[in-house]
Amino acid sequence: MSAWAIVANNEPLQVIDQVPLQAHGSEVVLEVTHAGVCHSDLHLWHGYYNMGSGKKMMLADRGVTLPRVPGHEVVGRVVRIGPDAHGVRVGDQRIVFPWLGCGHCEVCQAGQDNLCNQPFALGVRQDGGYGKEVKVPHPRFLVDFGDVDPAFAATLACSGITVYSAIHKLMPLAPDKPVVLFGAGGLGLAAIGMLMALGHQNIVSVDISAEKRAIALEMGATQVIDGGASNLVQAIIDATGGPVKAAMDFVNISSTSEVGLEILAKDGRLVLVGVGGGELVLSLAGMIFRPRSVMGSMTGNPQDLRDVVELAKSGKLKPLPITRMPKEQANAAITALNEGRARGRIVLVG
Repeated sequence: MSAWAIVANNEPLQVIDQVPLQAHGSEVVLEVTHAGVCHSDLHLWHGYYNMGSGKKMMLADRGVTLPRVPGHEVVGRVVRIGPDAHGVRVGDQRIVFPWLGCGHCEVCQAGQDNLCNQPFALGVRQDGGYGKEVKVPHPRFLVDFGDVDPAFAATLACSGITVYSAIHKLMPLAPDKPVVLFGAGGLGLAAIGMLMALGHQNIVSVDISAEKRAIALEMGATQVIDGGASNLVQAIIDATGGPVKAAMDFVNISSTSEVGLEILAKDGRLVLVGVGGGELVLSLAGMIFRPRSVMGSMTGNPQDLRDVVELAKSGKLKPLPITRMPKEQANAAITALNEGRARGRIVLVG
């Protein structure tokens, strides 16, 4: 059994051999049919996150060892079931919730596995979807996606639940009030579709790429703004008719977060989602005279995945642009994403 793995940071992925996975207790093993290529895979490939002020969080220091098979947006077919795994059968095709925790702490028991302090995420702490098989500890981490395109379904396990969770941190918000989105990559486009599925009608997309702004309009953005504008804060405020109550940053570098904070009205909220990295300098008195909220949002929980799948099954949630590539082209997919050439989402098939 073979898999595409990161064996050294910033070096091409290599094929490695894997031992077939076994299912014990309530465990379920799935054969991967579709695996999304996410920007987080790039950080795993590079081996670090930019924490600002010249600091790096090295993934090796967090217990991530190489070789590691990336891929956390997974759809697969059930091939082996433990004796205590109920509600799923061999042959079932399912979306896999990848943000696994320890399974025992108070957070995990409350269904917030993605917030566990002992993460065991697929494609990060254990091998993921660029391989032949993945394993989950319980059937509750598998979701039936019905007739939804499996390539689109795979993206729901990360980009889908990530934007869904982030949007809920902005609520309540009237449907006609502007929401400003920084970045029109995979997450930014997914957010446009999710906002529309939830009934929102005023979506402003900001990106430096004219091509990505055009795609955002195709997806349903109300307005698009050039992220390279000389006075971006004023350009956004002019376009939205004044400071806004809601913004999401899917790039999340110093420059975008600074603009995101400055466009907020009193009691406005900026949700940080991307992991581009950097730092945000706050005027402490300024946060009193113009009170605003800045909050982080980390993926989503298993119930979020179930909710998002229901939106997709209902037809309310429309697919973002997806490029399908054979798994043998994993290196080409990583390179395209790293160079900013991905249109929407890349999904490896096979």
